[in-house]
Amino acid sequence: MIFSLILAQVSPAVEDVAQQAAPRIIDEFLKGGAVMWPLLGLSIFTLATAFERGWFWVRLVSQEQRIVTDVLAAARYDLRKAEEIAEYARHLAIGRFLLAPLQLRQSTPETFRLAMESVADKEFVKMRKGDKLLETIIAVAPLLGLLGTVTGLISTFGNLNIGGNGSAEETAKAAAGIGEALITTAAGMLVAILALLVFRVFVTLQAQQMDYFAEVGSELELIYRQIWYEPGQAIGQQLRNVASSQTSSSDMASDMASSKQSDF
Repeated sequence: MIFSLILAQVSPAVEDVAQQAAPRIIDEFLKGGAVMWPLLGLSIFTLATAFERGWFWVRLVSQEQRIVTDVLAAARYDLRKAEEIAEYARHLAIGRFLLAPLQLRQSTPETFRLAMESVADKEFVKMRKGDKLLETIIAVAPLLGLLGTVTGLISTFGNLNIGGNGSAEETAKAAAGIGEALITTAAGMLVAILALLVFRVFVTLQAQQMDYFAEVGSELELIYRQIWYEPGQAIGQQLRNVASSQTSSSDMASDMASSKQSDF
């Protein structure tokens, strides 16, 4: 009840502030001149990239730990079960990374690791999507802002009467024109700062994922080597030894039979 009363009193004030601020922002934008329009486009690209990549990272980071835990646990007793779990999560980068080696049949540890490394390289390229666009915005936005300021100053000083006939009104207009020309510089720096913050966040996440993929890949390879590959090799060696001993016994029996027949 109290919250509703407070909200009812605050809402009209907020609406009044918003109604007054919106025209002011539009006026300041228009004062910046033609350069403000490409800066607006760059800001839209920055926000679109931030939302798209942000959704990608939220999905990946929120689910990958559970997927990795399930796959590694299943790989200790059934590789096919681990493959099914990874297949179910193949819409995520970590799922495709784990699925690649598990799809192999009777592979060596070297081939197992090579499959993971190949997929990891492809996934890291996908994770860098949007980085070039953000780098371009970081470099171009301040230059556009500076260009707008320079063109604004040229226009202001071109209309300024330098002689003794200049009035105080003209001087005030010149000062206002200089202030308006600096709007584009401020806007360009603002767009570049926003793009830089988004870019640094994504680069940090990419570095963390590279370390995490390496850690998970090493653990999966170790499980495959210790539980599945090396015991299989040992059993195969024992079977070969048994077969070899049986062959030797057969050869010895044949030799003895031949020697007996020659004696007769």
